[in-house]
Amino acid sequence: MTTILFTFIVSAVVALILGFLLGFFKKVFHVEVDPTVAKIRACLPGGNCGGCGYPGCDGFAAACAAGNAPANGCTAGGVATAKAIAEILGVEANAVQKVAVLACQGTCDKALAKGEYTGVKSCVGAKLAINGTKFCSWGCIGYGDCVKVCKFDAIKLGEDGLPHIDKEKCTGCGICTKACPQKILSTMASDTKGAFVGCSNKNPNKTQILKLCKTGCIKCGKCEKQCKQDAIHLVDLTPVVDYTKCTACGDCVAGCPTKVLSLI
Repeated sequence: MTTILFTFIVSAVVALILGFLLGFFKKVFHVEVDPTVAKIRACLPGGNCGGCGYPGCDGFAAACAAGNAPANGCTAGGVATAKAIAEILGVEANAVQKVAVLACQGTCDKALAKGEYTGVKSCVGAKLAINGTKFCSWGCIGYGDCVKVCKFDAIKLGEDGLPHIDKEKCTGCGICTKACPQKILSTMASDTKGAFVGCSNKNPNKTQILKLCKTGCIKCGKCEKQCKQDAIHLVDLTPVVDYTKCTACGDCVAGCPTKVLSLI
């Protein structure tokens, strides 16, 4: 009984001493948190995706409060987050909700594969080892590096070998665009209307293009010729759409022989 009582007393004294020390060191090493940083942090989605260019949401909040990052810098949070931060800082939001898009239609049955790849199953690995898994040097490699980095579960690799983007889940943070070694993923305003170019190849050889991919852009220029709004032009062998001019009439889409163009 005496031993138990002694143990209890010692434990209680040790606990009191530790509690005192914790309280003491908390005060000694306490770091004041800028209330503005805390308010901005509370507005952020908390995905720590890095799309803003800072090390997580805490880093962005601190930079934003210090005036080193714009109120609309959190692309994952979109317009609502930008407006909330702008209100805290007393500035204009100037935010546009974005979404990721894929400029490739080279599915397993349409794009010619090089053969079985036995190296590291990643797009970056295959790019470094054999310049991609398909004979089209610009096409999607298909190992889903974009899927792996997406913090919002917005990209799934389909049975056709291409990543499919869920626009309802996609925040337009852009982290997938940085992970893609082919640079065929990009972000655009989610409310964009008009013709979309679903091919990124820059091969000038029309015959070779069709052998490598059934849905490749053959640089025929029909889209450019048919556009009455002068909204589409071949730039570096790739059709580029000017969405300030495009009216989504669909003439270029209807005239494209390989169905590279579609309306969004």
